[in-house]
Amino acid sequence: MKALFVHAHYDDYEFTTAGTFALWRSRLGPSFRGRVLIVTDGAAGHHFRTRAETARLRRREQQASARRGGYEFELLRYPNGRVPREGCLETDPPLLAALWKAIRDFEPDYLFCPPLPADPLAGVHADHLVVAEAVRRVAYLLNVPHAYTPEYPANERRSKPCTVPVILQTYDSYHADATAFDLAVDIEPVFPLVAELAWQHQSQISEWLPWVGRHQMEPPASPGDWARALRERYQRRQRALGIRSRRLVEVFTVTAWGEVPTLARLQGDFPGLSSGSHLRRLEARLRRWRGEA
Repeated sequence: MKALFVHAHYDDYEFTTAGTFALWRSRLGPSFRGRVLIVTDGAAGHHFRTRAETARLRRREQQASARRGGYEFELLRYPNGRVPREGCLETDPPLLAALWKAIRDFEPDYLFCPPLPADPLAGVHADHLVVAEAVRRVAYLLNVPHAYTPEYPANERRSKPCTVPVILQTYDSYHADATAFDLAVDIEPVFPLVAELAWQHQSQISEWLPWVGRHQMEPPASPGDWARALRERYQRRQRALGIRSRRLVEVFTVTAWGEVPTLARLQGDFPGLSSGSHLRRLEARLRRWRGEA
């Protein structure tokens, strides 16, 4: 089992998907490989540190999270070797080519990315939106071996097929309550680890997020304070989504951008998956996409 998380910023993983990766790691041991691919340099996410200092610090924080969480961390680079600039992403050929190469090199079974908003009135983060659109646009091209050979030269007379992953959208708080979901994964058993991984991002949770004011939070004084604040954040999210359980969950939406799975496959692969009428709706949609209904 290989899973790839593709998102715009350092720390997006910890707030959306870290629990699911931790459950897979616990269940599958060394036969599971999780990789986090960050698409921007992180240089803009601070208010009293310089851009260069912020970029270096945020990369070190993600590396610390990766060491503790047991996942692989990769920073996306354009074909020219440069890292995309935070706040300035464009869905252009260099970004699509770099994303195509990174996904093809890893060949994940599952790929997680930000969602595209279904509601045109929903709020968005520009970088999240570009990453979501880039994943959608590059998905079909994953098994087109000559799509970006000008950027990444290869033997064009000998090609091999590439695994096309199941592509799922994560939750995005910028959309407020305009986010639907198909899968709810119970992460309560691994929540302490999720909180610990997020705690590595001190430049964000203790400095930037309180300052920017969007999350209406005081700087946490200790890991325990942070775990309680994070739990409350998850609970607010779940109330907005109509999830009544007090146990914490991560939510995902299945797309038809990549391989279209069966519901049985998802139920077999995802640990801690909740049941309910939403799964019947998902099954009907998957069957339509697979041409079975």
